[in-house]
Amino acid sequence: MHLAFSSMNTPNDPHPAELARALEDRGFESLWYGEHSHIPCSRATPYPPGGEMPDPYRQMMDPYLSLMTAANATTTLKLGTGIALLMERDIFAQAKTIATLDRLSGGRVMIGTGVGWNQEEFENASPHPFKKRYTLLRETVEATRALWTEEQAGYKGTFVKFDPVWSDPKPLQVGGPKIFLGAMGPVGVKHAAAWADGWYPVDVALGDVAASIAAFKEQVREAGRNPDEVEINIQIMDTSNMDKLKEYRDMGIQRATIGVNMELWDQPEAALPMIDEFAKVIPDLAA
Repeated sequence: MHLAFSSMNTPNDPHPAELARALEDRGFESLWYGEHSHIPCSRATPYPPGGEMPDPYRQMMDPYLSLMTAANATTTLKLGTGIALLMERDIFAQAKTIATLDRLSGGRVMIGTGVGWNQEEFENASPHPFKKRYTLLRETVEATRALWTEEQAGYKGTFVKFDPVWSDPKPLQVGGPKIFLGAMGPVGVKHAAAWADGWYPVDVALGDVAASIAAFKEQVREAGRNPDEVEINIQIMDTSNMDKLKEYRDMGIQRATIGVNMELWDQPEAALPMIDEFAKVIPDLAA
């Protein structure tokens, strides 16, 4: 099982180049950055974990620029979005941005995406109905894959529609970067099983993790797909127990992603000691 690291990617976090070099030097497989282009000042959508939304959500830098900076500082570290809000950007510019990042990084990109939790943010950026966001995300991903793979790419969905276009260059990875769907609810998990290259759940939201993993793999089979070909990248929220990493490995999870605990998000000096500590278990996870 691979070990990855995620960050809020604010100006107060370690610089992307510094963080990426530290991760690569210590054997981490990948670095993942999330995305919020903006946070509406007037927001009725509650913060999912409860309580007040932490300030770093308002300060997140652009994930693709930060990942390009990380790519320039490393040679093998993979680069992920965890998660990108694909529905909140222009589809053509976004497809080209990701393709360019993949080419310039030597084919190291992975895309984690989701429907997001902030309804007002979504509605600021998209004319489509929030209640249809999973259908919209599926169409966005399908259309993006077409732009990445077809010489003259067109798409006709319910919400995403465009006549054939030239969209070059293509990503370096054949077929484009793998796309992981971050979802825990029944509708989202069903979508992940049906069309995503991977599933990106948060462990504390799964309850019985082993049962949830087994149920997901069964849904993949029911969708007519091979569970061995759908990667699982599990985000670990409680990093106090490193023994769970081996348990996740034995469940057939391909990647575990850790990050600095929420209460330390405003303390950039907390990242490197955590990275050093978890680096000790990387050889065992690969065994």
